[in-house]
Amino acid sequence: MKCSLEASSSTLFGSKGYHIVRTTYQTKDALNGIVGKHLIYTYDNGWQYEFYVKDAHTLDYRIHSGMVGGRWVKDQQVFIVALSDHIFIISWDEPTGTAVSLAVDTARRQVHGVIFFPLWITQTPEKTIGYQNEHLDLMRQYRDAGPTYPKQVVDEFATIMFLEDCGPDREDVIDCAPDALPAGYASRTN
Repeated sequence: MKCSLEASSSTLFGSKGYHIVRTTYQTKDALNGIVGKHLIYTYDNGWQYEFYVKDAHTLDYRIHSGMVGGRWVKDQQVFIVALSDHIFIISWDEPTGTAVSLAVDTARRQVHGVIFFPLWITQTPEKTIGYQNEHLDLMRQYRDAGPTYPKQVVDEFATIMFLEDCGPDREDVIDCAPDALPAGYASRTN
């Protein structure tokens, strides 16, 4: 049996203007188990998050509770790799200066997240709450003004409470703020 490998190379600008270059080798269909998935998950510390993997490089997410509860983002550029058919690593660097890396196990319905919050966010988290896409320049200004260090590192496990396959490239999965959702939306389980 011949294994079909696909080389993927991408260059993005990081939060300080530096280049991030990544070359990965994955089987052609390696990300089929995560692209199109929509998850609601709750960290052991009580914070609740939601994300939708729009395609192999793009994530939409909403934060229901926690330090930056009320924040939501569309079209966040991410790096995704498959460790198996049900274990994935999703990582990204936000315009705020926050860096995130998630290990997602859809079979065990578990997430392990590491979030690196710059000091300015821990001091004034309300500045990031809302729809980030409408305030990208402002988020970069806050990031550049700092302070950045020391960073708050949140290293937590989470349980996936709700998991569905919505298919790729949809704009209607995450399309409003958390407080605009119907009652009980975030408490769904399956």
